[in-house]
Amino acid sequence: MAHDHVEKIPASSDTLCGSPFDERIEKEKEAGNNFDSRSIRSGHSAHSEQSTVADPHDLEHGDDVLARTITPKKPIVKVPRSKRRGLFARFAVVAEVTDPYDYKNSAKWFITLLVAIAAAAAPVGSAIILQVARTLHTDDTTTNLSVALYMLSMAIFPLWWSAFSETLGRRTIYLTSFAMFVLFSVLSAVSHSISMLITVRLFAGGAAASVQAVGAGTIADIWESRERGRAMGIFYLGPLCGPLLAPIIGGILGEAFDWRATQWALVVYGVMTWLLLFFGLPETLSGTKDVVDEATTDTSPSSSSNQRPPLSRTSTREVIQKRSRKYLKVARMLLVDPLSVILYLRFMPVLLTVYYSAVTFGSLYVLNISIQYTFERKPYDYSTIIIGVLYLPNSLGYISSSLIGGRWMDWIMTREAIKANRVDERGKLVFRPEDRMRENAWLGALMYPCALIWYGWTVEKGVFWLAPMIANFFYGFGSMLIFAMATTMLTEFMPRRSSSGVALNNLCRNILSCVGAIVGAPLIAVIGNGWLFTILGVWTLSSALVIWAMKRYGPGWREKMDRQLG
Repeated sequence: MAHDHVEKIPASSDTLCGSPFDERIEKEKEAGNNFDSRSIRSGHSAHSEQSTVADPHDLEHGDDVLARTITPKKPIVKVPRSKRRGLFARFAVVAEVTDPYDYKNSAKWFITLLVAIAAAAAPVGSAIILQVARTLHTDDTTTNLSVALYMLSMAIFPLWWSAFSETLGRRTIYLTSFAMFVLFSVLSAVSHSISMLITVRLFAGGAAASVQAVGAGTIADIWESRERGRAMGIFYLGPLCGPLLAPIIGGILGEAFDWRATQWALVVYGVMTWLLLFFGLPETLSGTKDVVDEATTDTSPSSSSNQRPPLSRTSTREVIQKRSRKYLKVARMLLVDPLSVILYLRFMPVLLTVYYSAVTFGSLYVLNISIQYTFERKPYDYSTIIIGVLYLPNSLGYISSSLIGGRWMDWIMTREAIKANRVDERGKLVFRPEDRMRENAWLGALMYPCALIWYGWTVEKGVFWLAPMIANFFYGFGSMLIFAMATTMLTEFMPRRSSSGVALNNLCRNILSCVGAIVGAPLIAVIGNGWLFTILGVWTLSSALVIWAMKRYGPGWREKMDRQLG
């Protein structure tokens, strides 16, 4: 099926996600056993293919498979500089290769780090503190509107960036979008009216948001399914830690200078990121589509293209009509077809995964608004810089979770493939996206809603600041488990359009985040932090039914999706 991921286990031990099996491999080496390609199916009856739970004897053979199906990586085949794809590709220090899976782990982690740095740009711009009311003669409501529209552009623009990346390649989109981000950030810094600031920041957010979708596609390009969870966790540190570090930077620059300094800081960040991408990022997409060729094929007559049409008085008109149809087709494919990714929501695995991710992400922005709103008022009454520091516990939770949760998720996926005895005809393990929702998902689903309620009532009662900050650490840890899991699953549910799947997720979650950023402060003023975060906690906790549904019905839904997508 299209979405069953068949992976080889590489020879290098540092890429093994199931590190508990290393000792067994060493024992077999000492015993003089040769590594062969024995399948899990050897020694099992036909009923093993039906069962999804193996007995201890099966699990023992599962360990053998991980040790015995080791095959060396293929030699890396570099693309000559003159034939590299992407904008200014010959200047990239990391060479393009014929199969991105063949990159060394050091190169893969370098590329992952680059896209994580780039992915922080758009969220930093949304969370950096703007104190423009006095300078531009406006009010706080209008200023908050600029932030809301910025986030809305982050939701919508990636639909087109992801579609363009499948046609033009990842590198071209990164360089083009970040050049636009730098340009619009400069215009933001020199804005002389609130209307100009809102307009140019909208385009700046839309430009930087390209990485929100294309970055996850890059991770899917270079990492195989069994090790993709760990890489996705590191990638997600960028978009999640960005909004938490931005208030600190904004607070320092705002107090030392004014709000324009925050926009110049974004310009500097954008230029540095563009240079890193220019020299460090190769093209990772295995193959691009030529929309002009596709349009020509679709609009060409059924007769052989080698036969010239007979001359007639209407031939010129027909040529013009044919060219018009072709260019209209290209325009539709570039401008309208990216919206078709929304139709993937008709598939239950995609719908539930996107919903759960969006609810979790929306709660993050309500929490961010609450920290700013609550701690600048009594009984805390902290300065802008101190409030910025209070965002750090969330970041520590994200970092801890990304280091632990990604490897854990990959190990769970391998374990589930062995328990279900899923192998292909060559004896290689077959991985399925829904296997990522196991005990890791339940831990995250329980931890972060409880942390929201904990935070809400401690700040409502004016408890010492350390108590709500501990709650925010656990919120960061639990929510990161959900974010990384959902994004990785979407790249695997839609392997041929991985960046489009993430763009769809980005659309839904940023719309909820935009709503949360707008209604957060008014709701706190009306019902208080305690009841607001109790409502959010109960909502997010009840949304954990998604995990049960994916466990119970996920395989059937995915198979139906595979059949409909062909």
